[in-house]
Amino acid sequence: MKTDKNTVIGFVLLGILMFLYFWYTSQQQNAIIEMKKREEDSLAKVAAARMKLLDTVALKVDSLKRDSAVRVASAGSFTDAAIGQETVVALENDLVKVNLTNKGAQIKSVVLKQYKDAKEQPVELLNNSTLAYAINTAPAQSAGIENLYFTPGEIVKNADGSQTLQFKLASVNGQSVVHTFTLAPNSYNISWKLGMNGASQLLTNQQLNLNWNVATEQMERTSQYERQVSNICFSEDNEFDYISSNTDHTFEKPAQWVSVVQQFFNSTLIADNSFNSGSIKWARATDSSRSLANTTSSLQVKVPAAASVEIPFRFYVGPNEYEILSKQAPEMDKIINLGRDMYSFVRPINKYIIMPVFDFFASFVKNYGWVIFLLTLFIRLVTAPLTYSSYLSGAKMKALRPELDVLKKKMGDDQQGFAMEQMKLFREAGVNPLGGCIPALLQIPIFFALYSFFNSEIALRGQSFLWSADLSSYDSIASLPFSIPAFGNHVSLFTITAVLTSFLISIYNMSMTPTQDNPALKYMPYIFPFMLLFIFNSLPSALTWYYTVSNVITLLLQFVIQNYIIDHDKILAKIEAKRKAPKTKSKWQERYEQMVESQKKLQELKNKTNKK
Repeated sequence: MKTDKNTVIGFVLLGILMFLYFWYTSQQQNAIIEMKKREEDSLAKVAAARMKLLDTVALKVDSLKRDSAVRVASAGSFTDAAIGQETVVALENDLVKVNLTNKGAQIKSVVLKQYKDAKEQPVELLNNSTLAYAINTAPAQSAGIENLYFTPGEIVKNADGSQTLQFKLASVNGQSVVHTFTLAPNSYNISWKLGMNGASQLLTNQQLNLNWNVATEQMERTSQYERQVSNICFSEDNEFDYISSNTDHTFEKPAQWVSVVQQFFNSTLIADNSFNSGSIKWARATDSSRSLANTTSSLQVKVPAAASVEIPFRFYVGPNEYEILSKQAPEMDKIINLGRDMYSFVRPINKYIIMPVFDFFASFVKNYGWVIFLLTLFIRLVTAPLTYSSYLSGAKMKALRPELDVLKKKMGDDQQGFAMEQMKLFREAGVNPLGGCIPALLQIPIFFALYSFFNSEIALRGQSFLWSADLSSYDSIASLPFSIPAFGNHVSLFTITAVLTSFLISIYNMSMTPTQDNPALKYMPYIFPFMLLFIFNSLPSALTWYYTVSNVITLLLQFVIQNYIIDHDKILAKIEAKRKAPKTKSKWQERYEQMVESQKKLQELKNKTNKK
């Protein structure tokens, strides 16, 4: 058979098509096999995970069964309370919402309705806390009350407007534990009465051992600063005390209350009949989380030897407001830090001057920025007589400056001789070289008083003024992408205004005083404002605003007094008259001159010795 060219090409193409067909079919079959394999592998993994989950669930069920069995065993005659469902019941008034749980019959959390936290959520306290004590549930057997489920009653509304809720824990042999909570209207005070029927059997040695654990969380702008001002306060033998840098305290005398204090809020447990003994342990958090500190209070109460007892306690969970705290329990108003330890001398200034004046202005001025402005004017008005005398002394120093410069040039390197002649000149002119220090000295107690006040005055919390969103915290006009040690990661404009005005005051004061050759004294007026930049940047803007206003007032007063009130010609005339008047030396001047003269002679002796 003859085949032509076209026939050959046809067979070749047909062969290629057949090859491609079989190759594609083979690939498809391989893909189907791979897909089936993956499906089988997936099904195997799912089956293995299901088996693992079942094993885990079985283990958890076994664990829960064992835990339930342990609880039931430890519950003894309170078997019905060993296992239950947690129920939360709330008592409310216009100020707080108190969430109470039947598990342990205790406070689960307290919501303060009139305050917001840094996230603009209602402030919630005691939401990470437990109150525990052990009871004897059977011979040689005990259980923690926090693990037992009480039976809640109905909320009872009393005639005085208060609300009462009772939780009861009953045993099969007639013993019972009752927790009764009462919340009065318009109050942050929560009454807690612990009643026991059969207390002699329920408690060992007639002693109630309370363990109160509280973990506090950030409520303000930065957790770091809030940690610094958080502390634990307490009353021991009716005397206030606190721990801040220490981490523990043991009560050697009866304690009346223990308070976990944050910058503007506190949670306090008050024993109406006092705690007989106890201890406190607390630790500040050191990480970057919202956690502030963890507190563990172990408190003991001696219970009367009676069949039925009722032990009265109270909780205060609310703001650090002076007037409210002063009515809760003795010494509780000292929770607000108006001056402690080495700064305790400023507490009377805050209590009897700053606070009443601040409240007076706040009663008719709504914006707290202007309240601080008026408070600053009041402080400067009260201190005006002393500051005027210092400005007058500064004017006399300015009048003497030309003579001092001539004297300095004449004495050359003889510093001791210059000091002697300078003192003579001051004495002749009747000038007190320390007179200009009075404003600076006055600023010290006032600054520390206001530092304590502005850090603890809750009325400033959340109050805006100019560019500051919150006068109780620092203002920020710029955020830095990094943090500068001792400065922070933000820039406070009120801090800048306070520093700049302080710098202007330093420049002005330097123009009033003799030229200094001592580098430390010469540059200190310029270094101090620079230091304030780091000190003030993270402080409350209320304080830096006060400092700015005070500095501006100082500059204006100095300008007005120097240019319109003080007559420099009269000062020079008085200085000249003083020189002609009979000279009398004070004992201080005589001693100073004797000291300078002895140092001068000693220096001359050393110079002679060196020449030999």
